[in-house]
Amino acid sequence: MSFLTLFIKPLAYISVPVIILRTIASASPVGRYYAQLTIYLGTLAVVSTWGVFVAVGMTLIGRRHDVNYVVARSFYAIASRVLDIQVEVEGEEHLQTCPMVMVGNHQSMLDILYLGRMFPRKASIMAKKELQWSPLGPWMFMSGAVFVDRGNSTKAHGSLAAAGDEMKAKGISLMMYPEGTRHCQEVPSLLPFKKGAFHLAVQAGIPVTPVVCENYWRIYRKGVFGSGTIRVRVLPPISTTGLSVSDVPELTTQVRDQMLATLREISVKVASEEDMIPAEQPEMKVDSPPVAEPDPIQATPVEVASDEVPDAPSDEDGSETPSVDNSLSQSLRQEGSISEYGTETDDEGMVVVGRQHH
Repeated sequence: MSFLTLFIKPLAYISVPVIILRTIASASPVGRYYAQLTIYLGTLAVVSTWGVFVAVGMTLIGRRHDVNYVVARSFYAIASRVLDIQVEVEGEEHLQTCPMVMVGNHQSMLDILYLGRMFPRKASIMAKKELQWSPLGPWMFMSGAVFVDRGNSTKAHGSLAAAGDEMKAKGISLMMYPEGTRHCQEVPSLLPFKKGAFHLAVQAGIPVTPVVCENYWRIYRKGVFGSGTIRVRVLPPISTTGLSVSDVPELTTQVRDQMLATLREISVKVASEEDMIPAEQPEMKVDSPPVAEPDPIQATPVEVASDEVPDAPSDEDGSETPSVDNSLSQSLRQEGSISEYGTETDDEGMVVVGRQHH
């Protein structure tokens, strides 16, 4: 009896908060949001704590670079079930290339869920220094992640160079978010890309592999945390062989264009997408009423005194009345000033990727 009690009692303690959260989730959309969020963060904290012990054990047997793979798969196995969110990955065969720089679009903290589903073996991550104190911090540190101080460009560039050397030496792949911050809106879009990931790939002579996660605004955003299926597509690796630093801007643009096209293709279409495409305005044709031609009049010369001819009216202040064309041009200039990427955000996200050095 005592043996059964040893296992049943902990399960009973765990089941109580789960039942409470499920009850709250079924009460209202707001309740569901906070219940799902609590479950997600709780799972994240538990798995990352467990990941510390996994990292220690796998380091002892010489498999430190597979820690992220094991912990990521474990997190997805648990979180996908309790949250009822599945991730479908297309092009997973492209993740067999090693080493490589994987670049993905960054929407929110829910990205960790799709990373858990597709993260390959012998891969690591780089993140901003602040993540050291998050629930993932201990596991990230033990698994060899690099925490970059965004306020110190010298240290950031040093981490970038060190990452390239280790990638080539040990065949390690790295995951990076070139947008540099989280960006999630109803209409799928991407922020301008930073070039750190592409400099790393070119300098190390390794391919860039784009990883595109569909826009999951319908599932997760502020006040909404639903369930469903999220699609992820891994694009074929892009070779950097023969490229130099001068080719980085073109490479960055090429990758971003491919990812944006894929993002729009795999994301669920929303009505507001049509609002982003200006409709062609048909030309306004106004028919002038026919004017009867006057009968020809025989001009008769008449003498006119010079003082009978009035002066042409003039504008005393020299100002010009704005025309319709000028107003339209001004309106178009104002519309053109709006960023094509939507609302600007602070650069608070991922910087570059590398390894921890002491």
